[in-house]
Amino acid sequence: MKILAIDTSTKYLCLGVYDNAKFYEYNLKVEKALSELLIPTIKRVLGSLNLKVENMDYFACGLGPGSFTGLRIGMAAVKGFSVALNRPVAGVSSLDILARNAPSEEKRLIVTAVDARRDLIYSSAYKNEKGILKKKSDYALLSIGDFINKFKKTRPLILGDALVLHGNKMLAFIKGAAILDKDYWMLKPYNLMELAVSKIKSAKLSSAAAVKPVYLYPKECQIKIK
Repeated sequence: MKILAIDTSTKYLCLGVYDNAKFYEYNLKVEKALSELLIPTIKRVLGSLNLKVENMDYFACGLGPGSFTGLRIGMAAVKGFSVALNRPVAGVSSLDILARNAPSEEKRLIVTAVDARRDLIYSSAYKNEKGILKKKSDYALLSIGDFINKFKKTRPLILGDALVLHGNKMLAFIKGAAILDKDYWMLKPYNLMELAVSKIKSAKLSSAAAVKPVYLYPKECQIKIK
């Protein structure tokens, strides 16, 4: 089984290739150059493994929430590959990918906190149960006040780049809170691929047309097609 997996929800391209139980990871800081670098980088990484896009059995894609433009670029590429080659897609939330950066032995509530701009935070909560990380809250778009109120009694372990702006407040007003430093904030291709493999094995797949991004901003903040 071969999978090409990408997440473009952040300023980094998170790219993974799964080839018959072998995991290959690649991260590249792209920021505003994503549209120029995405396809050449995919071809270069696959070429280094003596593979081509047409060799893939499945595609996996990070669904966000995250950069509106980045998500559209990455999902357009995956949808194009899927349609051209008639291959299914495994869609994975970017917050689920991030949450798996937390230490596997962690027993407390794991909370993702991603900078959503406009002084807002993309968040979700997880807990390890018998070695399996399970989601305990819906994906949410929260103000710092709402974030504190939601998790103030949970003694959470928090990770994500929203800590740059709000970490001090979280530690001050959420009793027992702990944070993971920036080494844990980058999305890991390995996590994306593991989640994709799990979805493939449980047949939780989509067609290109059915894959939808996780947009949490209200509709009036999104692009309207006339």
